[in-house]
Amino acid sequence: MMVVTETTGDKVKRLREDLSLSQRELGALAGVSPATVLKIEQGGVEKPHPRTLRKLAEALDVAPRDLRAD
Repeated sequence: MMVVTETTGDKVKRLREDLSLSQRELGALAGVSPATVLKIEQGGVEKPHPRTLRKLAEALDVAPRDLRAD
């Protein structure tokens, strides 16, 4: 049986798209650059800085733990 895990980037992207936000809009809401959002979503940053996760979680209206990889 194959187990599919959702990465932090997958979660950020899914939640961002659920809110119909662009990467630029999410970055502005979270106070991070759109490039940071892009890198996280594409998996270029395996473990984002906890402060960055808190900012993104707040902008996405979820708890930071909800963004951690499974």
